[in-house]
Amino acid sequence: MTMETGGNGPPKPIWNIVMVSAIAAGIQFGWALQLSLLTPYVQTLGVPHVWAAFIWLCGPISGLLVQPIVGYFSDHCTSRIGRRRPFIAAGACLVAMAVFFIGFAKDIGHRAGDSLDNPTKPRAVAVFVTGFWILDVANNMLQGPCRAFLADLSGNDHKRMRIANGWFSFFMAIGNVLGYAAGSYSNLYKLLPFTTTTACDVYCANLKTCFIIDIVFLLSVTTTAITTVKETPLKSNGSLDEGEGGSSEPFIGEIVTAFKTLKKPMWILLLVTCLNWIAWFPFLLYDTDWMGVEVFGGKVKGSSSEQKLYDDGVRAGALGLMINSIVLAVTSLGLEPVSRFVGGVKNLWGVVNFILAAGLAGTVWITKVAEAWRAKQGLQILTSPPSNVKSFALAVFGLLGIPLSVTFSIPFALASTYCADAGGGQGLSLGVLNLSIVIPQMFVSVISGPLDAAFGGGNLPAFVLGSIVAAISALLAIFALPNPKNHLSLNSGTVVGGGH
Repeated sequence: MTMETGGNGPPKPIWNIVMVSAIAAGIQFGWALQLSLLTPYVQTLGVPHVWAAFIWLCGPISGLLVQPIVGYFSDHCTSRIGRRRPFIAAGACLVAMAVFFIGFAKDIGHRAGDSLDNPTKPRAVAVFVTGFWILDVANNMLQGPCRAFLADLSGNDHKRMRIANGWFSFFMAIGNVLGYAAGSYSNLYKLLPFTTTTACDVYCANLKTCFIIDIVFLLSVTTTAITTVKETPLKSNGSLDEGEGGSSEPFIGEIVTAFKTLKKPMWILLLVTCLNWIAWFPFLLYDTDWMGVEVFGGKVKGSSSEQKLYDDGVRAGALGLMINSIVLAVTSLGLEPVSRFVGGVKNLWGVVNFILAAGLAGTVWITKVAEAWRAKQGLQILTSPPSNVKSFALAVFGLLGIPLSVTFSIPFALASTYCADAGGGQGLSLGVLNLSIVIPQMFVSVISGPLDAAFGGGNLPAFVLGSIVAAISALLAIFALPNPKNHLSLNSGTVVGGGH
């Protein structure tokens, strides 16, 4: 079967890219709510804290499996409404269904027989876990085709691909800000009084309200994007090859072929991305815990004063995440001119990875300053650290928004560019790139606990490892990663510098 690809035409207007990129705000809105609200919610269902960590593993596992599969089938989809839009629409609907299950888990469990007096609510847990897994699968169904759609809309214009991924990163930041803001407002449930029920207390009702808002927001931006941005359907000529249209053999064969035929630039990109995410994940997982324990000197389980210090630190960390997201949003729209100034996107990636290394190393210095201040005050003093320590800690959050904007955009733009140069499918190539993100996530989840314990506990050992790996990824990005080839802009016939 021969196919006419939908992504080789001239670049589409920039407003098309902005509309599709806006879906990222809806995706990230829900993700920010997960980070800020779900772990405490899981424990109210009676799930022990240690098991709550295992529930979070469904994210990387679903990413490992779902994105390459969805990428492959979206590359080969011959629907009359296009290749990517059917998957984007299906993903948005699945997110809505999953969020409903999560938010209403206590109510469904209570109606199914859970006792209000029993601290463990097994039926509610079953509903929640089902919804949570569906949510991660659905998010992966959304993100992969959205980025592939952006690559299609960019044609083979490398600059347009980088701009498209910059907009996607920008809207991810907007979603983060909205999600963290909604999650931090404890009276949101009053907008929807029906969310408070016999089985669902105020905290549960607040989470439920946040997720209902997320459903409306995501479905609104997704519907607007897929109805206003048209997609050229993929045309197939001739009969389907044997097994295509349902068999797993073509998919498995193409996955194997994709790895066998990867060019050197793509292998280096996968390596740099893998190291980059090994550096990122310790901080992304434990940033607020670091604020509560190392910076504020609190304890999760301790005296009431120690618990209060920990809670104050976590709230300060939430403020840091807001600052991080604002910097991320602003920086995302300035990546293209900055990349020209530093001599290309690979140099930009290397420079910001050095910033990441410095920021992670800075957490050690801030921790030591906070510990020295507490030692000077004496054990009888349990109070928040001085304002300069808190300011330095928040400055690290803000500083790391700069490399995060590159992490959310440049690797995906380079994958699309290398894929276009090699003539491969955008969906599958982005699915393969996703493997270099989820595998490090699972690696960090497994080793961070034993690593921290081996060096006396706390979050710093994992942060130091991240700093070292970030510096290595910076060197590889600058000296090993090739700049994309110059490519002709199909809409004008002029040369577009792929490395600038």
